[in-house]
Amino acid sequence: MDWSGCFFNNTKLSGANLRSANLYGAQLSFPDLRGADLRDANLSGVILFHALLWEANLSGANLKYARLEKANLEKANFSGANISFANLSRANLEEANLSSANLKVATLTYADLRGANLNRANLSEADVIGADFTAANLTVANLSYANLTRANLSSADLRGANLYRTNLSGADLTDANLSGAVLNGRICSPGSIGSCK
Repeated sequence: MDWSGCFFNNTKLSGANLRSANLYGAQLSFPDLRGADLRDANLSGVILFHALLWEANLSGANLKYARLEKANLEKANFSGANISFANLSRANLEEANLSSANLKVATLTYADLRGANLNRANLSEADVIGADFTAANLTVANLSYANLTRANLSSADLRGANLYRTNLSGADLTDANLSGAVLNGRICSPGSIGSCK
């Protein structure tokens, strides 16, 4: 299916099979893609204005440079997806699966990532100001050079995470597990809860 460069408004595609579809540079305003199968789809440069992608499957999809501001991505599956340079500011990613996803240089300012799975995700150089990672799984995630100013990381699991030169100014690390994380050139000792010990 090739919808590259197309424009759609209020499209109803909930539950649709769009696996490996080409939507490069497409613009979809208020699309309903709840539960849609977008595995391995090409969504590079796509604009999904106020998109509804609740429980959609985007594993392995290419979302490089995509714009998903304020999108509802709750419980969506982005495992192994390329989301580098994408804009997900103020998006709802609560309980989303972003394991092994590439979010390098992505914008996630004030995004809701509560309970999200970001195991082994690459968030290096990402802009994550004010994002909410409460109880998120960030084990072995790469957050080097990321900006997490005022981010909420309370009760987040950061075991083994790479926090080299990460900006954590004003970030809330209450009850966060930093065991084995690399922070400012040192490895946090086992039992590092709330701070690197």
